[in-house]
Parts: sequence; C-alpha cells; structure tokens
Amino acid sequence: MSAMKDIVEIFAKTLAEKPDQVQVREIEGERTVVIELRVAPEDLGKIIGRQGRIARALRLLLTAMARKQNKRAVLEILE
Repeated sequence: MSAMKDIVEIFAKTLAEKPDQVQVREIEGERTVVIELRVAPEDLGKIIGRQGRIARALRLLLTAMARKQNKRAVLEILE
C-alpha cells in the first residue's frame, strides 16, 4: 500500500513551499489504511485548498486506490 503514501507525498511536496517539512506516515490495519500528512503550518492552507477542494480530491484518489484492494482509506492532515 505504499503507493498511496507515495502519491500523497508527491502531491504535498509539489504544493508546499517547504517540501522538506512534509512528512507522510502510513498506518495499515485489516480493512483500513490511515495516511497521516504533516506539513509546515504556513503550508496547511495550500494543502487543504479553497473550501477543502485539494484535500477532498486527495481523499477521493486514496479512496479509489484503496477500493481496488477492498480497503478503506483515511487521510488525516495534521498540524
């Protein structure tokens, strides 16, 4: 499932002004995969996007990737 982690990391590093502070952690359970994303506080708005559009798009992409493996994906954006 590291492909989901890689996708989130690539998107976050592309959007962030401080890509060196992007941290992505994957926690895999039996039926659920949790992706934790940490960015610099000043990059938080860019990762979330206007009205949450970018975060919603990332979550939709992760959901599609996880469904192929009969799992559920959760993206947590942490400060």
